[in-house]
Amino acid sequence: MISVNGTTHTLGERNVLGGPLKPCSRDPLTGFFRDGSCRTCEEDAGSHTVCAVMTAEFLAFSAAAGNDLSTPRPEWGFPGLNPGDRWCLCAPRWLEAYEAAAAPSVTLEATHERALELIPLGALQRYATE
Repeated sequence: MISVNGTTHTLGERNVLGGPLKPCSRDPLTGFFRDGSCRTCEEDAGSHTVCAVMTAEFLAFSAAAGNDLSTPRPEWGFPGLNPGDRWCLCAPRWLEAYEAAAAPSVTLEATHERALELIPLGALQRYATE
């Protein structure tokens, strides 16, 4: 990561808008690499690429779909998420929530371009928080 004029960017990684990938969250610490960024690699089978802002509706949807993101799991270093937390979601789960009208909003500049392999840019733009 580098800082340019007070803004942090992940070197070499691009966001869905084609610009440098910005961090998603350091508190809670998110990302496949747990470095605060939605960067990805071939080993990231879940494609943790969508920087989403949690909502109560989405957290309930995710729990009902079998992925409880609200409950802390200290054994995995996972604090549990609350509405308002930003988190790198798996692109397939965001798309599933979108299709069920339960998708959380997204931060486009912190959403990795690989998310576009599954999610149309227009869908992400409709949920943009910027």
